[in-house]
Order: sequence, then C-alpha cells, then structure tokens
Amino acid sequence: MIRLCIRYLNLIVLTILALIGLSFLLPFLFPGDLLTNISGITPDSNQQREALERAFKLDKSLFSQFIHYLENLFAGNWGVSNRTQLDLFDEIALTFPATIELVVYASVVSVTIGIPLGFISGLKHHNPFDFSVVTFSIVAYSFPVFWLALIFITVFSLQLEWLPTSGRIDLLFEVPSVTGFILVDIWLSDIPNKGYAFKDALQHLILPTISVAIVTTALFVRFVRRSIMDVMEKEYIIAAKSRGFTQRQIFFKHGLKNAIIPILPILALQVSTLITNVMIVETIFSWPGIGKWLIEAIYQRDYPAIRMGMLIVSLFVMILTISTEFLTRAIDPARERGVNATL
Repeated sequence: MIRLCIRYLNLIVLTILALIGLSFLLPFLFPGDLLTNISGITPDSNQQREALERAFKLDKSLFSQFIHYLENLFAGNWGVSNRTQLDLFDEIALTFPATIELVVYASVVSVTIGIPLGFISGLKHHNPFDFSVVTFSIVAYSFPVFWLALIFITVFSLQLEWLPTSGRIDLLFEVPSVTGFILVDIWLSDIPNKGYAFKDALQHLILPTISVAIVTTALFVRFVRRSIMDVMEKEYIIAAKSRGFTQRQIFFKHGLKNAIIPILPILALQVSTLITNVMIVETIFSWPGIGKWLIEAIYQRDYPAIRMGMLIVSLFVMILTISTEFLTRAIDPARERGVNATL
C-alpha cells in the first residue's frame, strides 16, 4: 500500500507540473500583447509597461519567468481579469464552489438512481423491467445535455411555471458565502425567511441537477447492468447456486464486490464528461459557476481568465480521475499485483 501511495503521489505531482507548464505557455500562444495576456493589465505608458515587465520577469529568461509564475501561483497572485479588472483568485474562489456543488448533487442523484437500477436490471435481465431500464438508458444517453436542459426550461419553467429558468437563488435573498454550497450556506446563515430562501435555492437547483444527472445515470445503469450480468455467470456463482445458497446470499457475498470493482475505472474515465456537461448546463441556466465564467471569458477574449480557469478545471478533473483509480487499486489487490492492470 505504501508503494502504491508513492507511485500515485509521483503521478499526481508530475501531472500537476505538466499542467502548470502548459498554462505557463498559453499566453505565448494567445494573440495580442504578451504582457496584457499575462497580467490582464493594458499599460497606459512606456513607464508602466517597463514596470509590469519587471514585475512579471519578462526581461529575464524563460526559466526565471516560469519560477516567478510558480511562486505567484502558489501565493494566490493569479493576476487580474481583462474583463472585470478583478483579482482572478477571488473570482475563481467565488465561482468554482458553485460548479463543485452541481457536480456533487448530480453525482449523488446518479449514484442513488443509476446503481440500484443497474443492479436490479442485471439480476433480472431479459424481463420487462430490464427492457424498460435498458430503453431508458439508451434514450437518456442519446440526448445531448444542452437539448435536455432547453426542453426542461421550455416545459417546466415556461409552460408549467413550476421552476425558475435560471440563476442560483432569487435576487431578493442575500446569502453570505461560507462554504460556497448555496443550500449549506443558507442553513448556516441567520438571514430572514431562511425557510423560503432554502426552498427557492432548491427549486433553482432541480433542473440543472437533473439535466446533468440523466446522462450520468444512464451511464451508471449500463455499466452496472453489464458488470452484474458478467459476474453472475462466473463459475464460482454457479457453484454457489449448486450448493443451495439463495440469490440474495450469492449476490451480497460474492456478486456485489466483484461487480463494483470493474466499474470504478470505467467511471473514472467519465469524470471529464461529467464536468463538461456541468459547464454546458451552467451556461444554459446562468448558473454562476466556473463553466459560465469561462465561456464569458472566451467570448470576450479575457486571456488571463481563460488561462487560470482552464488550469483549475484541468487540475480538478485530474485529481478526481486519479483518486478514483487509486481507490480501485486499493480495494482490489489483484489490480495492485498487476493481474488486471499495471501502472
């Protein structure tokens, strides 16, 4: 286990350095003035330009510039946005928790619905319930997430007027940010009409969460169903049946763990898809997360914001993916010995 931890720690460190290196080179690839692309400030005079060049070590070697970039990165000095002239660290700290919130809630819904449906469908395959679940998973996975989001807005917001069309909470409520999760922040706050604020935030959260969760749930159903079907056809399962064990005993003693282990690495590969879908949904629902913030930065060619936003999103996806893979190998000793996979 110690050797496994060291290997994955080295992998994380090397990947982080590679991503930081790519983000460092991005301003050199963007069109326009290099100094503005790095600092987010358009100099008004030659004196200001020279001062900024010295501040960002542009008069030094490329290696010195990279070291300076690392120092600023870990110190939280990420520059300012061309668009808003606000500190990028503060803007990302404000928007990124909203994205994580949507990812967490969509994942919880997908796991809560998708995994049980996949288990039941796999255990009772080729019956009407299984056919219904498979049909749902195929149809749900076939729909683009932006199309689902627009359909939900049209039906539930514009026609039925059950749920709000956009935003995170009504502008009437001012909720102090503590954790970045709106429901948690409302619970921790002492604002007037806390119950109404909580209900309003929950209503704003339903459609974006479901839009992302439907596609992810379909993936979970398909992977879990296929894994259950494969495991229940193994020789040790057949032997357990011949010894008189019930279906319930066989499933919980032999089937459950062996069915989950092959799913974990596949789900790790879906992390990037989940984050991408969340960022798309944020734009459609005007959810104030980093996805919507990045799209606005791209539209307005805010290169410092694009640089830091892409770095943070890439690091988040990388950490989730590697953590899931590490969990898989820690749970399954066979993978650690290199029987099923090698690092």
